Amino acid sequence: MRSLPVAAVTGALATALLLSACGTTEDAAASDPTTGATAAGGPVTVTDERGEVTLDHPATRVVSLEWGLTENLLTLGVTPVGEADVKGYNTWDTVVPLDPSTPDVGQRGEPSLDAIAALDPDLVVTTTDLPEEVIAQIEEQVPVIALRGSDGEDPIGYMKHTLEVLGDATGNADAADAAIDDFDRAVADGKAKLEDAGKTGALYTMADGWESDGTVSIRIYTEGSFLGGVASLIGLKNAWTGGGADPDYGLASTDVEGLTGLGDTTFIYGASDTDGGDAFRDVLKDNAIWQQLPFVVNGNVVRQPDGIWPFGGPQSAAAWIDSTVDAVTK
Repeated sequence: MRSLPVAAVTGALATALLLSACGTTEDAAASDPTTGATAAGGPVTVTDERGEVTLDHPATRVVSLEWGLTENLLTLGVTPVGEADVKGYNTWDTVVPLDPSTPDVGQRGEPSLDAIAALDPDLVVTTTDLPEEVIAQIEEQVPVIALRGSDGEDPIGYMKHTLEVLGDATGNADAADAAIDDFDRAVADGKAKLEDAGKTGALYTMADGWESDGTVSIRIYTEGSFLGGVASLIGLKNAWTGGGADPDYGLASTDVEGLTGLGDTTFIYGASDTDGGDAFRDVLKDNAIWQQLPFVVNGNVVRQPDGIWPFGGPQSAAAWIDSTVDAVTK
């Protein structure tokens, strides 16, 4: 199954797992990665989705409970001392790899309080997808910054906001500014390449999918998704007009029949053969509806390179721009 922005979990289950330290896959105290920040400076105050968070000093020992935040921390030069689902991160986000020996603190939706505490962090970062009661339990021992995974109204603005908050919290504000500048340059370069190829305004669709009991479920990345926002900036037009996107991640759910209104778009999809295989290539190859779709007939189906996390930051965005521009201008 295609990996979600965060593991779904009920508050009661998350609390039980948190207290019992279930889900940890490595010795939490086995290593002590070096961070990119320094502890110099006095108190730091940032604002997350719940209000102000004050740290005694810029954080140097950070535990991350969500992959998008991890990618942004690494982009800032901060190596987390602990991470939720290290193996999963390095499966889905190879653009910005994490040291595989990083202590694992459980699943993204089921973190272990004991594993987190053993690392003696001065900050835990998570998204508001984690139940509030779980965040509160962690916060009894260590400060927590909780941000949205994205914002369907302004995904690019929120990505930049996330970098700025993490940069301020870790003493890496200059690195955050530099990462945002790098993102803006990648957008300008991709836009120029599309213009030079006469492809400004070209139709595209971004999707992922997975098979369950013989049926392929499909997620569409609308204009409100992070990648949809990136595509709009470089001058592409999203062929999906069906709506139905969630307010945070800008994802809409559909099936093969729901793709019939797309027309002759460039259909780009993400997959990982280590996590459920390639539903579009392997499962739909004998599906009559799929085989008759215009973009399939015309050979405009492209699997994006593995390891580009679609809920990440500037570096995943830059990699996606490169691969998508190539796909549209081939």
